[in-house]
Amino acid sequence: MTRKTAKQPPLTGNHKRFVPSGSLKGKLSVPGDKSISHRALILSALAVGKSQITGLLEGEDVLATASALRAMGARIEKKGDVWTVHGVGVGGLMQPDCALEMGNSGTSTRLLIGLIASHAISATFVGDASLSKRPMGRVIDPLSDMGAQIQARQSSDYKACLPLTVNGTVPAMPLLYRLPVASAQVKSAILLAGLNTPGITRIVEPVLTRDHSETMLRGFGADVTVETDADGCRIISLTGEAELKPQKIKVPGDPSSAAFPVVAALIVPGSDIIVENVGINPTRAGLFDVLRQMGGDLTFKRKRVVGGEPVADLHVRHSTLRGIDVPGDIAPSMIDEFPVLFVAAALAEGTTSTSGLHELRVKESDRLTQMATGLRILGVDVAEKEDGLIINGNGGKQLQGGRTKPAIETALDHRIAMSFAVAGLMTKGGLTVDDMTPAQTSFPGFEKLLKGLAAA
Repeated sequence: MTRKTAKQPPLTGNHKRFVPSGSLKGKLSVPGDKSISHRALILSALAVGKSQITGLLEGEDVLATASALRAMGARIEKKGDVWTVHGVGVGGLMQPDCALEMGNSGTSTRLLIGLIASHAISATFVGDASLSKRPMGRVIDPLSDMGAQIQARQSSDYKACLPLTVNGTVPAMPLLYRLPVASAQVKSAILLAGLNTPGITRIVEPVLTRDHSETMLRGFGADVTVETDADGCRIISLTGEAELKPQKIKVPGDPSSAAFPVVAALIVPGSDIIVENVGINPTRAGLFDVLRQMGGDLTFKRKRVVGGEPVADLHVRHSTLRGIDVPGDIAPSMIDEFPVLFVAAALAEGTTSTSGLHELRVKESDRLTQMATGLRILGVDVAEKEDGLIINGNGGKQLQGGRTKPAIETALDHRIAMSFAVAGLMTKGGLTVDDMTPAQTSFPGFEKLLKGLAAA
């Protein structure tokens, strides 16, 4: 399908140009896992006592979570590389004095709405222009069933959006909820609400999503069980009124961030890199499986378990990629990595087809339209469907860049910005990204890292 795009706005002061710079070499580390970092802070704030976290992602999204938890009574300090959290206990959150500023973080927003829903406090959530367009109904519905009162702004297309106010309830009602869409954020919001809810909260998950919440809740001492029913659905049960015990947590590197140097090394001739200490939880490693199916030379080295999470070093070398049909059921395990996968597909031999990606339309931007539009500027043959893209790759040739091409619009989306930065390494004459500021959301130092690999 074809969608109309708005007239390109003037370039910001942080527009950047990315040009071919030769093969990528060396070892690197990526920032801590964003999903685990959010959950580590939240559960540490609910434990009784002092928790310590190393490897925490210090991007804007995670810092928004830390700021909100401080506003609700948790003492959070950083000394060197160690974050110390003095928790208030489940049920011990305090009334914040002002609105909670979420910036661009949908994860912070949805998880914290769940957290507050079963506490006797109220809080208003606000965010930037991008976050304020993202739908919140998927968390509002189950949390309202638990007794929370939530008022949200109605957008022009009748979606519940920020600003949003949550009036928590005590005691909340335990819930049996079947997830209508595959969403780890909705699952986690309900589990967080269930922590301060008497009885057993149960979630039926037809499609497996990232399981960091279940894993970490067990690590903190919560009574969480996971079973599989006759239909293959996961049944997650949490016993409420939990008492969480403080922990020492080491956050692994984020596979969603590792995706960018991994794809860069696969597409740039002569590249050979190692990305150290990356989380390879099966609920997050879908991109690596897909890239291997496309012919990518990507191997896991030094596989180990750190803090209950599987971790490995990724050895990646330039490869001739082939287009494939990406199965829709793999989407939950790589939903954030599709933008950079589309870049890999553009440089593969043959056609790559994706489907089941409705979720990409309600991320920080409509990622299907943003990626299709940008790739077409680079001369890529792209067909846009309602739930995915069909990309006819060019067989590894340089994309059509050059200074006469319009800048790629990011729509304030960090993954769009970084994906096209990677694409710029395989263009004729380079490309301009209209604003790289959003990369700070999840990958501080991204541009420096790319330059370091090219200079190695």
